[in-house]
Amino acid sequence: MNAVPKRIPVTLTEEEQQSLLAQPNPRYPTVERNRLLLLLMLDTGLRLAEATGLEWVHVDLATARLLVRQGKGAKDRILWLGDDLVNALCHWCRRQMAVCRMVPAHVFTTLKGQRLQHRYVQEMVRRYANRAGIGKRITPHVLRHTFATDLYRETCKIRLVQKALGHSDLSTTMIYTHVYDEELQQAMCDLRTPRGRSHVCP
Repeated sequence: MNAVPKRIPVTLTEEEQQSLLAQPNPRYPTVERNRLLLLLMLDTGLRLAEATGLEWVHVDLATARLLVRQGKGAKDRILWLGDDLVNALCHWCRRQMAVCRMVPAHVFTTLKGQRLQHRYVQEMVRRYANRAGIGKRITPHVLRHTFATDLYRETCKIRLVQKALGHSDLSTTMIYTHVYDEELQQAMCDLRTPRGRSHVCP
């Protein structure tokens, strides 16, 4: 008996990612925090609980490394940050301390230094996605799917994706190869389409 294929995950295109990140106005502290949270999840693939639970002590801005402690399955992993993300984290760190008038343990907090709740982040992501006119149901996990898909598309190395996501079982990560296969199928169908003649792929 053939196994039932898993549902292909919803992801954001590059244009949709840029549109989503353009919605928050960093003029306000909470909105700067929200944009940073979106950027971090898109650039690192953190789970929602990992992002809200991230502590400053686990962010090394000097070496651009992020330590994810006790992720799902209690397995730690190290991720590397791009320059834009490092700069955004540095700026937010200074602003967060000034606004909270303290040194919060967590990276993403309220203006009183309290850790963000999952429900707030879920609603925030949905609100910005709607404002960006993205016609998909966008959740924090879609940002993780987007990161994984982009990383696999860039490297074609599923083991790297597995390590970045913190999956203990490679079969969990294999879903992202199906996304790539669909893109390959469409590209090959387009290549075979005669000029001036429409063609619909199965």
